[in-house]
Amino acid sequence: MEIANASSPEVFVLLAFSSRPSLEPILFVLALGFYVVSLLGNGTIILVSCVDVHLHTPMYFFLANLSSLDVSLATSIVPQFLVNLWGPQKTISCGGCVVQFYISHWLGATECVLLAVMSYDRFAAICRPLQYTIIMHPRLCLSLAFISWLGGLINSMVGSTLTMLLPLCGNNRIDHFLCEMPLIMQLACVDTSLNEVEMYVASFIFVVLPLGLILVSYGHIACAVLKISSAEGRRKAFNTCSSHVAVVALFYGSIIFMYLQPAKSNSHERGKFLALFYTVVTPMLNPLIYTLRNKDVKKALRRLVLEKSCGFVGTRGHI
Repeated sequence: MEIANASSPEVFVLLAFSSRPSLEPILFVLALGFYVVSLLGNGTIILVSCVDVHLHTPMYFFLANLSSLDVSLATSIVPQFLVNLWGPQKTISCGGCVVQFYISHWLGATECVLLAVMSYDRFAAICRPLQYTIIMHPRLCLSLAFISWLGGLINSMVGSTLTMLLPLCGNNRIDHFLCEMPLIMQLACVDTSLNEVEMYVASFIFVVLPLGLILVSYGHIACAVLKISSAEGRRKAFNTCSSHVAVVALFYGSIIFMYLQPAKSNSHERGKFLALFYTVVTPMLNPLIYTLRNKDVKKALRRLVLEKSCGFVGTRGHI
């Protein structure tokens, strides 16, 4: 996919952390380590959610979708970031930049909606336990996941295409480590009011509304938990939601800090580190949160390891 306007540059320069060259080797090692752990952790969750029949439930279906999003988001950004950290060249092709902001915009919007869907699933599990299997039937789960992915894609196609059509008049230096819509808009040599309106409307639909739904769901969940008389019952209800709450806090916390910073000279530099946390660290933490705090996932991992071990021993025994 190419930017149609002739004034668009062939490559973009991602300045990233080039003003701090001593920091780049450290960031390379950290980003590579986090990326590998993210691939392994999210890949494991996707595998056990598909293979283990005990995890064929709405919660783990949506969790597998979340892990797929995290892997895809990290893969769309981190490899290029590592390349730019490793060598003197800090460039990305025009096509690569376009693909990056199309994909990151798509996956970011999808994750916002998916986290809201997951909060509704937790609401149904705690507030409507007797009707849970009726409410969250497989067809509804598939529909909600499809709507999340499709909604994010439509949002990206509209916003990213409008951004792609902006004339840049040869401007190609981006003071960041990734291609993002607001950063590309800053390079434009024409009025971007229409793009800004679209971005604010999309942010309200795909960020503010899902967050509102999450807060409403957890408001009902909190009321339901407080009505539980036994401490053991409250503890179980809390454990059911704690992992999702932690993931939501990480995701929305990083977004809020990124986009609601004061306009100071050091705020943009701080924004780079927050974006790094959102794109590199958060995809690695999500599977750890669900694995460490979830007994079902731990049991599924043990069953999978034991089955593979027994199968391997059985195979060796027949040789």
